[in-house]
Amino acid sequence: MEHKAAAFSACTRLFLTWVIGLKAAEPRAAGGGWSSDSDVRLQDGGLCNIDVLDGSSLSHQQFIQRYAFSRPVILRGLTDNMRFRSSCSRSSLLEQYGDRRVRLSTANTYSYRKVDVPLQEYVDVWLRPQSADVLGSETLYFFGGTNVTEWQRLLDQYESPPYVLPHTSAALSFGIAGPGSGVPFHWHGPGFSEVIYGRKRWFLYPPDKEPHFHPNRSTLSWVTETYPHLPEDEAPLECTISPGEVLYFPDRWWHATLNLDTSVFISTFLG
Repeated sequence: MEHKAAAFSACTRLFLTWVIGLKAAEPRAAGGGWSSDSDVRLQDGGLCNIDVLDGSSLSHQQFIQRYAFSRPVILRGLTDNMRFRSSCSRSSLLEQYGDRRVRLSTANTYSYRKVDVPLQEYVDVWLRPQSADVLGSETLYFFGGTNVTEWQRLLDQYESPPYVLPHTSAALSFGIAGPGSGVPFHWHGPGFSEVIYGRKRWFLYPPDKEPHFHPNRSTLSWVTETYPHLPEDEAPLECTISPGEVLYFPDRWWHATLNLDTSVFISTFLG
């Protein structure tokens, strides 16, 4: 009961923050030019019930034994991506890639609508806060969908997590999204996710525990309408990751994300 009360309280605070106008943010650590004093963000990062470890404290063998095939983990200080972070500032990205086209995808579970626009147009027109009543099919989201050749110079600067799984290879997927946006529940192979700027809240369930969700409703809608009423035995694993933190999710785990700020992020998918 204490767990559910805490979860409900956290969700209520998050919802109220959103409803009253996504409270104007104080100058924040998101940086990189992606967030200004007049920008907005969700204030509440929620609880964290996922293991959070210092990357230097976990050997590759321990990672394989404890987490690779069984449960998520968040690792801090795993890599040094300051150079990549600098290259991902708003001014740097728009200067180098503003005229390059990126592919936007609908942010729901079963839709495959795609729209190609220049990065500059995405940032100027599409990158905005999302409200809870907007359907996933009406939300276009930049995550992946870049011409690898055109963006290779940027991606080559990223230092991927050092842990590898047997018989897999890594593929990078880069994204930028506004507060309140995110991808609803879905699953695929294992991978890592790192936030470069902003904060991203994660919700996860093991493969045999499919969450209750509407495939065309946003994660924000699920958080405000479904999450507060979940029985304790249906509560997800969850945590919010910030710059310098990497989340690992195992194969076929259900997961949904919610960007609390304007966020720049990158995932390493292991296929």
